[in-house]
Amino acid sequence: MSKSRLVYSTDRGRVSPARSDAPVASSQNPPELNDGVVRIHRERGGRGGKVVTVIRGLPAGGAAPDALAAELKRLCGAGGTVKDRVIEIQGDHRQRVADRLRALGHRVKLAGG
Repeated sequence: MSKSRLVYSTDRGRVSPARSDAPVASSQNPPELNDGVVRIHRERGGRGGKVVTVIRGLPAGGAAPDALAAELKRLCGAGGTVKDRVIEIQGDHRQRVADRLRALGHRVKLAGG
């Protein structure tokens, strides 16, 4: 057992032999989320066929996502939620949300669907 080495850890996943102490990138925050562009997606998967507008990439130093979500829900006349700085609005309201975020000074990209 003296020649054994750690190959996989439930905390960090697969451990590379060269740098076992290297930080592991989180799959929750892909690099494109840190480029200053707010991406607005239309998603349907896992929601029983219901369409949801998803807003990702909001800057961390900006307004609280709860307050922005409340404003966008009122604008769209729909329900929604905030999960891990991701805003979900019920229904397909991408263009309306994009126009409002541009008015607030964000760089916006319509993505997915």
